[in-house]
Amino acid sequence: MSHQGFYGPISEDNWQRAAKIKLLICDVDGVFSDGRIYMSNSGEELKAFHTRDGYGVRSLLSCGIQVAVITGRKSQIVENRMTALGVDKIYQGIDNKLEPYEALLKHYDLKPEQVAYIGDDIVDLPVMKQVGLAVCVADGHPWVRQHCHMVTQIAGGHGALRELADLILLSQDKFENAHGMSI
Repeated sequence: MSHQGFYGPISEDNWQRAAKIKLLICDVDGVFSDGRIYMSNSGEELKAFHTRDGYGVRSLLSCGIQVAVITGRKSQIVENRMTALGVDKIYQGIDNKLEPYEALLKHYDLKPEQVAYIGDDIVDLPVMKQVGLAVCVADGHPWVRQHCHMVTQIAGGHGALRELADLILLSQDKFENAHGMSI
């Protein structure tokens, strides 16, 4: 049996996994952005973020689903964007993503099956192997796509995070409430 999501069919297993999620942890480069890093002549780093992903984050937060980011790079632009979205658990410059993952479990008093993680590369796998719903973006590394529960239909930086947010909200019957509408 499968469920029909906005982006295509969702297996019963993934629907049930999404229904338990209370915390979504996100990588940044390749998930919130398309993975490219733009550098100005003065060395300033620039990234592009998709507004649909931002709306997805705000929708989750409005329904009591926490959102955190863990990223290997460190930049002020990530701090600024996440703060603007209402994300207050921002871990940057992290080589071992398991440490902040475990801290988040403890902070929110959650079990691994209540956590989803979305990433795009091999560095994300240690956390992905621990969580209840491991998601790779459509253009993620092939090895990661083979070792997660679900692969998005949309590429990183182009709305993949929104796709996952919509699934979580739909599976928990919170989509209409999150958007203040009736569908």
